[in-house]
Amino acid sequence: MDRQLEKNQVISLEITGLTNEGNGAGHFGPNRFAVFVPDTAPGDRAQVRLVKVLKSYAYGRLEKLNRPSRDRMEPDCPVSRVCGGCSLRHISYEAECRAKNGWIEDSLRRLAGIQPNLEPFQPSPSPDHYRNKAQYPVGQDEEGSIRIGFYAKRSHRLVDGGECRLHPPVFTEIAQEVRRFLEKHRIPAYREETGEGLVRHLYLRIGQISGEIMVCLVINGRTLPHIQEFISLLKNRFPMVSSIVLNVNRNKGNVILGGECVTLWGRDTIRDTLAGVEVELSPLSFYQVNHDAAEKLYSVVKEYAGLTGTETVLDLYCGAGTIGLSLADRCKRLLGVEIIPEAIENARANAARNGIQNAAFFCGDAGQAAARLAEEGIRPDVIILDPPRKGCDEAALEAVVRMNPGKVVMVSCNPATMARDCKRLAERGYRLERVRGADLFPRTCHVEAVVLMSRI
Repeated sequence: MDRQLEKNQVISLEITGLTNEGNGAGHFGPNRFAVFVPDTAPGDRAQVRLVKVLKSYAYGRLEKLNRPSRDRMEPDCPVSRVCGGCSLRHISYEAECRAKNGWIEDSLRRLAGIQPNLEPFQPSPSPDHYRNKAQYPVGQDEEGSIRIGFYAKRSHRLVDGGECRLHPPVFTEIAQEVRRFLEKHRIPAYREETGEGLVRHLYLRIGQISGEIMVCLVINGRTLPHIQEFISLLKNRFPMVSSIVLNVNRNKGNVILGGECVTLWGRDTIRDTLAGVEVELSPLSFYQVNHDAAEKLYSVVKEYAGLTGTETVLDLYCGAGTIGLSLADRCKRLLGVEIIPEAIENARANAARNGIQNAAFFCGDAGQAAARLAEEGIRPDVIILDPPRKGCDEAALEAVVRMNPGKVVMVSCNPATMARDCKRLAERGYRLERVRGADLFPRTCHVEAVVLMSRI
């Protein structure tokens, strides 16, 4: 550690990198002591006040911008610096895509020892208004006024939302009407610290293709006062609303949704189409939040899989089955495995809705999948992996290797665990053939990647 550094000291710093948390990074002094500074961009020269000094690195706060980076832009959202949603709104979208591509490349080099030749990064068709789902916490201020917005970063302090640039404008309009309704009838918001109050979250979904909207109130109870007025308000004000639902969550803690849904008006679900697959969405259904970018991502998966119509495809971590079902017309047989029973029910229903007869889904983990396929004498030619952020567990990768597919196509939302899993597969007889980054969550620090690994 550079012993001259201490808390509250102001230093001159050039920002040379961007971490995958959205913090600018620079190095100070002859020992090149690492300093991380939120709201800065590579190319900035700044005065930075140190707010936390540790043994090998420090965190700072931007005090003065001496020379701005050419990638810097003024945030176009008034609450972006306090809301926990966007971490990269202070740089151009082009710079954001470069940074995210760099995170993927750095992870593969540093964590997997692989020298990747990345294919061109795939930006989102739109960096704004792309989310088809919103989950707004509902609270009250000290005067009792209803607030609907977002939690500040790393806290449960509610920031009143206004217009969020990640959501379609109609979501803001619905939130404002719901706020007025709750205030008019003095319906109390839920208070997590006491467990009292009624309304916990406002949950909205929209079908990108269908245009249908679901309005769901998450409540600490079983009914809502003035229900008929609530229904009439939404029906008359927003013709696209086709489903109004209550979700019952009486559990303490910060889990958003409970397990029970009560339809007040309209259908239980809304419809949409993703990569040619028609789906129905309940409040509990998993679905890609950036529809157009997800379709582009699925096209990369299809390209990497290189199906000819004769293959057996296994979709591990299949969720509601949309990736696998988008490939069903190009393979002989599709098998999907997921450990969450409700997701398997959704996948089976999606297959039936689309008339797909060469697909089968069953509930279990990867090890169970390997055993079952072996018993039936089935060997998949291609395995699709779409694990959660923690990546594939060891049992899943061992199962993949035992099934001995010619190709493994991995879709990852975490470059670090992706690199770790690529290294594990490389140690077991696979090599990385192709990799491409894709942006499904513009203006945030999340990035997706698709990897093709082939058996040596």
